[in-house]
Amino acid sequence: MTNMRHFLWLAVGMMMLMAMSTSCIEDGFTTSSSDVLAFNRDTVAFDTVITLQGTATKQMVVYNRSKKQINISSINVAGLASKGHFHLNVDGVRGDAFQNVEIRGNDSIYIFIEAKLDEMNDDEPVYLEDRLDFVTNGVTQSVTLSAWGQDVIRINGDTIDSDTRFTGNKPYLIYDTMFVARDVTLTLDPGTTLLFHDKAVMRCAGRMLANGTVEEPITFRGDRLDRIVGETSFDIMSGQWGGIIFTPPTTGNVLKHVVMKGSTIGMHCSSNYKNDTVRCALKLVNCVLTNSASTCLVTQGCYVEAIGTEFSDAAEEVCYLLGGKVMMRQCTFANNYLFSSPSLPIVQVFNVDFEQGYFDKIRAYFDNCILHGLCTELSAGLLNFPNDTILENNVLMLDGFDVYMRYCLFKSAGTDNAHFINCVWEGEPAFLTVRDDYLFDYRLGNESDAIGKGNPVLCPDEARYDRYGNDRFDRGALDLGAYVWINVPEDDED
Repeated sequence: MTNMRHFLWLAVGMMMLMAMSTSCIEDGFTTSSSDVLAFNRDTVAFDTVITLQGTATKQMVVYNRSKKQINISSINVAGLASKGHFHLNVDGVRGDAFQNVEIRGNDSIYIFIEAKLDEMNDDEPVYLEDRLDFVTNGVTQSVTLSAWGQDVIRINGDTIDSDTRFTGNKPYLIYDTMFVARDVTLTLDPGTTLLFHDKAVMRCAGRMLANGTVEEPITFRGDRLDRIVGETSFDIMSGQWGGIIFTPPTTGNVLKHVVMKGSTIGMHCSSNYKNDTVRCALKLVNCVLTNSASTCLVTQGCYVEAIGTEFSDAAEEVCYLLGGKVMMRQCTFANNYLFSSPSLPIVQVFNVDFEQGYFDKIRAYFDNCILHGLCTELSAGLLNFPNDTILENNVLMLDGFDVYMRYCLFKSAGTDNAHFINCVWEGEPAFLTVRDDYLFDYRLGNESDAIGKGNPVLCPDEARYDRYGNDRFDRGALDLGAYVWINVPEDDED
């Protein structure tokens, strides 16, 4: 009996505690006009949006700071932007307008916003602004919605079968594969931008002439123009699109002031097994090939020349050179790839045995260049093709290879010999790159060992000005690498 009484008293006590605790929860709704919403942002801004194409999702948080529940009478897009459409997702439900959305006291909800814009009928980006209105207890509060709409010319699996010119008026958006047929020339005017959708590539069996300038460079990049988070651009992301592939019988491709970034496979150039070292298949002048999910440049059995060009940041090698003839002058080869620690050398060169009685011995010259990064600078080896058996030579040993490094800077320790001529060993280029801050700038800092170490005789006329327009001979001393050293104020260098 005593135990029963204890049990009853315990049950009564628990019921009283529960009643007291629930009485502390405000289940009623506030109707006071002073109880309104709070937001984590007053503007939801989209960067440049390609028209007729959906965007990434932005999010905002709506807070109820009151102790009581609050009822939002309506949430809707005002519809002020005649060519803009902003779509909502409120607590998992999609739509453009919502009624009677409840938020418990001292709680919050997420709202997700997407934009899809109509064509602007304009070459330049057009600014659009709308408003997201919230009505609570008779009070209207608003958050600004904004976006820049950019029209594009769409190319979807097209073959260019006659001489064609792309202009810099508006970007070209490439889906799938764009093919430049043999004996056809594709000319890119200054300022041309090629945007590639996921996995899209360009294949060129004909010829490409890309005529970028200091003021109006040409751009090859993915079609994500927004930001990942905060001020961090999608430019830091590799693998956003396929790459550029020059295939036999291509020849005479000349790319000037081209910036190529964010690809998966980089740029490839190959010829038939019988290598052609007389006609230049690909010439790069003051270009940047950067941020590849594999390799920035692959060449096979052809004549390729690069002048004043930056090859940087790849998950594997920055350059993979198989046979043929390669001339690299005033180039920077650097690897500080962000998404993994590269384990392969920055540059790999190979003699190639095709197992058909044909041996393609590489002939390569690197003049006034910089090779520096997170891993070993250079390796050479023998590639048995097509079985892909690689027999590598020792790193930085080029016996048996027609590869010559003249007036080049290396991070590694070493000594000059018949293949390494007047090189800077254990050098520090003092790049302006700050990897942890996502800043990949391969110009030279004030303490660079590359300043004034070049040989003017090895600098061709086309390399006199770097891609920023700086004169390599202005100071009378030639710097190594793709960029002329410009004195950096201490505050800027930090």
